[in-house]
Amino acid sequence: MKISIFDVAKKAGVSVVTVSRVLNDFPSVREKNRQKVLQAIKELDYRPNSAARSLAMGKTGVIGLTLTTLQDTLFDGIIKSVNDALKEHGYFLALSIEPETAETANGESSNFLYQEDRVDGIILLSPLNEERDVLELKRKKIPFVLVDNQLEDTSASVVNVDNYMGGLTATRHLLGLGHTRIAHVCGPALYRSARERKRGYMDAMAEAGLTPYLMVDSDFNIRDGYEIAKSWLAGGECPTAVFAADDFIALGIVEAFRDAGRHVPQDLSVIGYDDQAFSADIHPRLTTIRQPAEGIAQEAVKLLLRIKSGAQRRNASIKLEPELVVRESTTVCRP
Repeated sequence: MKISIFDVAKKAGVSVVTVSRVLNDFPSVREKNRQKVLQAIKELDYRPNSAARSLAMGKTGVIGLTLTTLQDTLFDGIIKSVNDALKEHGYFLALSIEPETAETANGESSNFLYQEDRVDGIILLSPLNEERDVLELKRKKIPFVLVDNQLEDTSASVVNVDNYMGGLTATRHLLGLGHTRIAHVCGPALYRSARERKRGYMDAMAEAGLTPYLMVDSDFNIRDGYEIAKSWLAGGECPTAVFAADDFIALGIVEAFRDAGRHVPQDLSVIGYDDQAFSADIHPRLTTIRQPAEGIAQEAVKLLLRIKSGAQRRNASIKLEPELVVRESTTVCRP
């Protein structure tokens, strides 16, 4: 069996980055860790492959990815696809999962990936402190790409999904089923994606000559969707359809109607967003807008490697199309 740098790291009890630094003869490695790595290399008879040999040219062979949560199957899909794409180019993936509010005393991010010589580049997935991070990474000359960023006018390369088109498509689907009393449960306004989905809903309603029936602010979670739907039921006047800003909100709405003895889609058509893993497994199966996780990952990796190599000198903006996935939670409006 071929020995990899991961095997060396595991046997030495250190990170892959530390092994890379030992191979590069970085002076910053503690002597104790250096000896552990060298001993592991000797015992395993490890021979660096072409990817590891590139480390000797002053590279770590590691690409970082930052995010704030793993409780999202869309993010899981992006991470897996990023990892697969990086492997094809001889890179390893390092994840950093921590609150976006974490800062050092001087106001910089406390993210360990943001230190010089730790990674060859970084993909920032849905960053909330975008302006701070962009300035810091540029100052440290670390190549980076933003995915699902928040600022409309950012001075960086980005990969996004056309969330405006997603909101437009979701609402048009409900309009096409004859619904006019269509509510939109919005995501948090700090997310550009939520703002764009809301704008798509409003424009689709305007296209149909309708004013928005109802718009309610929410977080991306099941509880908010549940409580919002309960308030509709208690008030005695419900929409006939709802476009939820994500699948978690949509699931909460479906559960509230079920608990009240009402039925989706007979009493309420529901469409979500993201095509989370549970969306095809719940009852009724959820109609939703799918984001192309694999496409997002592949474009982000290609763009980052072009930036890193110097082939991409200007900021680039890549926008991918979402897809309507029609399942069981939407149906024709009853007269």
